[in-house]
Amino acid sequence: MKSTLYRYRISLGIFIFGLVVSGLTAFPLLRELSILSAAFGIDDPGNYASYSGLKHWIAFVHFGLKQTYTSFPFIAYGTDWLAFGHLIIALFFIGPFMHPVRNAWVLYCGLMACAAVIVLALVCGPIRQIPFYWQMIDCSFGIVGSLPLLYCIFLTLRLRKENSP
Repeated sequence: MKSTLYRYRISLGIFIFGLVVSGLTAFPLLRELSILSAAFGIDDPGNYASYSGLKHWIAFVHFGLKQTYTSFPFIAYGTDWLAFGHLIIALFFIGPFMHPVRNAWVLYCGLMACAAVIVLALVCGPIRQIPFYWQMIDCSFGIVGSLPLLYCIFLTLRLRKENSP
């Protein structure tokens, strides 16, 4: 059977990996939306009104981002900072990765951040006219992210018991 520390590090490593991937994918948003539009068969995002459901939303966002980046390229700097923030947050989890018991507080902070993702999506989503189904996708990041953190907290308590005299 794998050791408690091994399982802890695998679980936290998955969480860190998710943060890094989320960060890296925030840089090339327009390119990603071009690929996503093509995958959904959206030839002209400017014709977003002719689509419905998820295709409408993807085409609408693609069109809006394309127009914004063309006229106001500095807006992309905001998502660059979003990406940077994800990468820096991932760095904070290296402490608990190396020393789980000593840095358990970071796990609790991460868990609170996961809960805040849900609050932010449900409060700001309607204000920004984000479709409800997309708000649910955003909420899922907080829910899915909390699972490895909760498991790590459970394993941290076990590690504390295993290492106590």
